[in-house]
Amino acid sequence: MLTRLRNALAGLAAAALAAALPHAALAAPALWVIRDADSTIYLYGSVHVLKPTTPWRTDKVAKALADSADVTFEIDAVADPAAAQPLIAQLGLDPAHPLQEKLSPADYQRLTAQAAAAGLPMQAVGMMRPWLAAVTMTLAPLQKAGYDPTSGVELKLAAEAKAAGKPVKGFETAEQQLHFMADLPEAEQIAMLRSNLDDAEKGAAELDSMVADWVAGDQAALAHHFVDDMKAKYPVLYERLIAARNRAFADDLVAKLAGKGVGFVAIGAGHFVGPDGIIAELAKRGVKAERIE
Repeated sequence: MLTRLRNALAGLAAAALAAALPHAALAAPALWVIRDADSTIYLYGSVHVLKPTTPWRTDKVAKALADSADVTFEIDAVADPAAAQPLIAQLGLDPAHPLQEKLSPADYQRLTAQAAAAGLPMQAVGMMRPWLAAVTMTLAPLQKAGYDPTSGVELKLAAEAKAAGKPVKGFETAEQQLHFMADLPEAEQIAMLRSNLDDAEKGAAELDSMVADWVAGDQAALAHHFVDDMKAKYPVLYERLIAARNRAFADDLVAKLAGKGVGFVAIGAGHFVGPDGIIAELAKRGVKAERIE
């Protein structure tokens, strides 16, 4: 569940691979293309946070990027992260109602222990709303284990695009993405935090498995990671963080296809898989996505 939630929250998610992937030299994360008479759009399922050793860049991705006149992400990948800090504080902190009042004694004790293990001051964590505590408690141990946000796909692609003078855009704003979580009912936020506490010990291993499947281009396995359990156990989270956004992304892509030229779009890999994924939603709108092998 931790993996599914992390990738659903833009700017979060995912892991690395290394010796566990003997076929790493054949790395081939999925790349699709949609076309009409005067437009071509490449679609790439990305991972937002990786270890530096994760192999993901292939010749076909490089060519698609080189051929494209612009690059679009979930949000603008070259935007200043500091600009979102006041909004995070506004939407994510609630010192008048600390987490100790919202969690069961057992869950609060687990949170306290895991915060200490991650080197996080409980005084700060305790003032967070459950959604922000969930995100914080997910990222901290992964970064401690070597996962590097600066090694994520989006930042690498955005740097290349910017160096080449290509416009970099985003389908969503940082404010929208924060509201996806902050506007969840408190019970769902607590469920998200509790799920992350449950999965804390196996988080890195689960993420390694997910990224291995991503690098191998195994869409069925990715659907298991991102869709199956979350859709069954947390339907409100799944609808808000995955399905609803996928419908919006598909609408955005149809509108982009109505224009002209060649573009490159990178969105989190979990958004492309399953019956509610972007590929399926495009098909419902009469747009066929072809996988580039």
